[in-house]
Amino acid sequence: MPFAGSNTPGSPHAVIDEIYRQESRRVLATLIRLLGDFDLAEEALHEAFRAAVEQWPTEGVPDNPRAWLVSAGRFKAIDAIRRQQRFDAAESDIAETLHGGTEEAFAPDLDREGPEDDRLRLIFTCCHPALPQEAQIALTLREVCDLTTEEIAHAFLTSPATLAQRIVRAKNKIKTDKIPYEVPSGDALNERLDSVLRVVYLVFNEGYLASTGSSLTRTDLSQEAIRLGRLLVELLPEPEAIGLLALMLLQESRRAARASPSGELILLDDQDRSLWDRDMIAEGLALVDRAFASRRFGPYTLQAAIAAVHARAPSAEETDWAEIVALYDLLLRVEPSPVIELNRAVAIAMRDGPEAGLALVDALLERGELDRYQFVHAVKADLCRRLGRYDEARRAYARALDLTRVEPERRFLERRLAELEGD
Repeated sequence: MPFAGSNTPGSPHAVIDEIYRQESRRVLATLIRLLGDFDLAEEALHEAFRAAVEQWPTEGVPDNPRAWLVSAGRFKAIDAIRRQQRFDAAESDIAETLHGGTEEAFAPDLDREGPEDDRLRLIFTCCHPALPQEAQIALTLREVCDLTTEEIAHAFLTSPATLAQRIVRAKNKIKTDKIPYEVPSGDALNERLDSVLRVVYLVFNEGYLASTGSSLTRTDLSQEAIRLGRLLVELLPEPEAIGLLALMLLQESRRAARASPSGELILLDDQDRSLWDRDMIAEGLALVDRAFASRRFGPYTLQAAIAAVHARAPSAEETDWAEIVALYDLLLRVEPSPVIELNRAVAIAMRDGPEAGLALVDALLERGELDRYQFVHAVKADLCRRLGRYDEARRAYARALDLTRVEPERRFLERRLAELEGD
């Protein structure tokens, strides 16, 4: 949400832009808790930032911008409710409850950080079992992380219109069924944990490898997912929550090596491992060991264990591909998935040679489940290139290029195609 006006570093409008990027989702989560209505809270959020654009350049940025924005949004919402010609008793109660109080009264609560902050409450609300699972995930990605419906639709291989309908229906159900805005306790917490973990990992994936745009990654999303993962481990130190945090840390540790200074994609085998974040790796490895020690681990811990093999390898050539294949075998038994089969095929190719991997990839493509998944075509292209089957490689690269919406990936595939021109 860029704001009009001078955006030179340090200017009020530049400060507001930065606060919007860092705080808007936290402000929104608190407004949803206060107002009990997603749409009303979203409108209040935008009205609060509009007020900031009008007032802060002359009055100065407040000491506690988040508290100021929540307070401004709350009073804007009261005004909106009162302007309605008719509103039901529930909305009237909202107005009465929110009336009064000061910005300072909110500040202590807003400054308090802990496992039950408003964003975590919001995630558990969005993941309520009364909502269909696809709606839980779409709503959380939209409301907690500010992904657009187009970005979410691409991740789910569906249309933006379908995603928008799911989100609207989910919001209406939360409102009409009066689903509580809270972190559940006891058995209810455990029941909802799987959905929450899946949502957090999807958020991380969108940050680690963006589905669209000019940048390979979205640091804000991956960092937010890791922050939420830490909160979940603090709140509920279950093995899979620990495993997910380990997985995110180990993958994030490679961020600095995944792209060149000009933003070009660098594959894992070609990365400068001295750029990997060793503190993140140490923390991730310790968490993997902790999750495995419980003997109650699941798919996130197994994926973290695979990432740990890469993290421990001094070089690409010294990677223990036999161990990675064995872990993928176990992962497929725990959570069968064509994408996991594709990853296993890559590991088989590294262990046994490209022909063995290509046979598995071709079998996957014949089933048709991954036909619109660009990475299966990119993998086939690379294996065909390594085998000297250049016509097939060109066709597969072209298909992957047709499906790719991230510019650094497109440039990488275009370079690969250009390298095959003379072959």
